[in-house]
Parts: sequence; C-alpha cells; structure tokens
Amino acid sequence: MKKIVISTITACFLLFSFSGVSSAAASTYKVTKGDSLWKIATKHKITVNQLKSWNGLKSDIIKPNQVLKITKPNAATVKKAATKKSTTSNKVVYKTMTVKATAYTASCKGCSGITATGINLKKNPNAKVISVDPKVIPLGTKVWVEGYGEAIAGDTGGAMKGNKIDIHLPTKSKALQWGVRTVKIKIYK
Repeated sequence: MKKIVISTITACFLLFSFSGVSSAAASTYKVTKGDSLWKIATKHKITVNQLKSWNGLKSDIIKPNQVLKITKPNAATVKKAATKKSTTSNKVVYKTMTVKATAYTASCKGCSGITATGINLKKNPNAKVISVDPKVIPLGTKVWVEGYGEAIAGDTGGAMKGNKIDIHLPTKSKALQWGVRTVKIKIYK
C-alpha cells in the first residue's frame, strides 16, 4: 500500500511539474527561414502589432532562430472577454469608417510583390491584403472591407494618406474592374 501511495504522489508531482513546460513552449515561436511577422501572426491568430509589441521590435525585420513571444500573459482571459463582447462574427469591431478604395496587383511595373510586412503576393496571389496609411490603420490589423471581405493591413504606399486604402487583387483585369469605390470598412481589435 505504501508503494502505491508513493508512486501516485510521484506521478502527480511529475505531471504537475511538467505541465508548465508545454505552456511555456506554446507561448514562444522560433523563427525559421522564410518566415515573416505576417506569416507568424496569421499562423497564431494574432496581429503583427501584437508580435512587435510583445517582443520589443521596432521594425519588421526578424532572423532565423530568433525566439518570439506569441502570447501575452493572461491571453486566455483576454480572449474570453473579447469573445463575450462580440456578437456574430467572434471579432470585436474597434472602428467603422468610410474610405476611398482603389485596387492593385503584385504584377505592376517596378513592383517586387513583397508587401511592407513581408507578404509575398506573387507566391500568394489570392492573399487578402490591403495597403493603408499606418497612421490611420496600423499594419497587421485585421479589417473587413465591403465588397472584398476580410483582409490584413499588410502594405503601405505613397498614395495611401488618410481614409484611403488599396486592395490587392490577383490580376490587372480584376483591379481595373474594381476601379475606385467608396466603401465601408470595419477595423477589428
């Protein structure tokens, strides 16, 4: 009987002492070649701004083998509270606004196809990305655009000033078809 009690106590001790290891490992991410902040943020359902803030990053530059924090302390509590505030979309709308929307492609003359946040639009032609004025909509923010759907604020441009966005479309003909529109957008927290 004494051996059973000691074995049970030892098993419980080991179980509880190693349970923190898996949560610590899940709260960080080791950067691999080809990663971008946008890729990492999308994979872990967080924003680029959160990644930068939690890791004290001043730019979008990351390097292989760099270890990044991908969760905020008490993130589960924050997520539960946000879900309760939301109504139908499970997202909390921070701001709704009307903007002038134009369209662009990654295939324009002189374009690299790589956004300001590192998204390769030539390799991901169907990626839902918008170009924004980061003073109005921070890079990495998830946004819903009327007539376009959910997108990430992943690029900037010289013409993006104030309440203006540029949506990415996979082909020049689709971009021309979009034209210039006034649309409503929802910016998520």
